[in-house]
Amino acid sequence: MTHPARPILAAVLLALGCAAPTDQPPPEATPTTAWQAPAMPDGPLGASVQRGLAILTATADSLPDHVGNDLRCTSCHLDNGTRPNAMPWIGVYGRFPQYRSREARVATLEDRINGCLRRSMNGSALPADDDRMRDMVAYMAWLSTGQPTGARFDGQGVPKVEALAGDTAHGAAVWQASCARCHGPEGAGSDLAPPAWGPRSFNIGAGMARIRTAAGFIRHNMPFDQPGTLSETDAVDVAAYLTSRPRPDFAGKENDWPRGDAPPDAAYPTRGTGATP
Repeated sequence: MTHPARPILAAVLLALGCAAPTDQPPPEATPTTAWQAPAMPDGPLGASVQRGLAILTATADSLPDHVGNDLRCTSCHLDNGTRPNAMPWIGVYGRFPQYRSREARVATLEDRINGCLRRSMNGSALPADDDRMRDMVAYMAWLSTGQPTGARFDGQGVPKVEALAGDTAHGAAVWQASCARCHGPEGAGSDLAPPAWGPRSFNIGAGMARIRTAAGFIRHNMPFDQPGTLSETDAVDVAAYLTSRPRPDFAGKENDWPRGDAPPDAAYPTRGTGATP
């Protein structure tokens, strides 16, 4: 989801794809006051934080060899990773390492970022010690300044819905009425919004390719200029329509959830389906 246009507008709509939720049971939600940006550090650390934000908001320009579509990280992680219910990065630095059932292993924050590059950005991984990776982690660490380590907050991730199916015909109608003005009638994107499907969108391995994740994101964040105005039924139907549209494949997707614990809305069969966890 991204074009070199205005960072917040281009962060619009269904930016899709880094949306897979944390897999390990988190601590109970911690009541918090409104988040306020920490003071920007001086010197090299502050410069790294600012470079990290630049990469996350202009990802294809910053990582041309590692991004294969027209999305940017802030297409999904809205308001530069600070908007509640849009997968904010606040506190994320203190929630890794964590166990990820999709890979059936403990992942670092760098692993998680690379998962988004490979799936949501339809690209390739960065070396964990690459300076650009360090800068992205520095930005997320800065956002997490003062947040309790490992705590889960209200507004973390994206609220999910329970529906596993929707009315794609109705979803197509809602799309044309509420989504096409930014994303285009054929979902190809525009200067205001990223592609929602097609060859320049996120691939099928991305979290946003799952109907429950997409529906929760749409329900709480779309339309971009009127978030929360769609009913849950409308959001589910739009998500059903969107996830039914063509998009790039993800090589090796059959190896996801190798212990057989794929979520019920997984967008593809896996070899582990039905296996004993």
